[in-house]
Amino acid sequence: ALAWLQRAAGHGDREAQFILGTVYANGRAGLQVDRDDACALEWYTRAADQGHVAAQYNLANMYAHGRGTACAPERAIEWYRRAAEQGAANAQFSLGVIYANGQGVERDEARAAHWYQLAANQGDASAQNNLGVMYATGQGVAQDHAQALYWYGCAAERGYAPAQYNL
Repeated sequence: ALAWLQRAAGHGDREAQFILGTVYANGRAGLQVDRDDACALEWYTRAADQGHVAAQYNLANMYAHGRGTACAPERAIEWYRRAAEQGAANAQFSLGVIYANGQGVERDEARAAHWYQLAANQGDASAQNNLGVMYATGQGVAQDHAQALYWYGCAAERGYAPAQYNL
């Protein structure tokens, strides 16, 4: 299986490149592959450069957490943004966190709210809860308790315990 994946990936197949990135990022005993962050980074980059959204998100996570290279928040933001602009809710949520906390960027609560809103609209419970907090406190958005209750309720219905507590 590994040989066929490597062959397809070598011929530019972005899905095979993504799968190889995942295999190396996690290691796979069944394929006799040890975890190798440098290989994972290489394969994710190849797939991400071709627009593979999950590869872009995983690559961003590797840069954000310093796997396979020195911690590179600016590269993480770049790849999160690419995935987020293609509609990846997990990347949109991650950008919300980055802007809310000022991680590698100037803190910008309005931008955080924007990214949380996009992810929340897609049903991301963490984003729904965080957006609820922003409406409850007036951070990055006008304070609006009805909106806070709405977003807490959406996340709570998904079983998200922090939102259930906030509600």
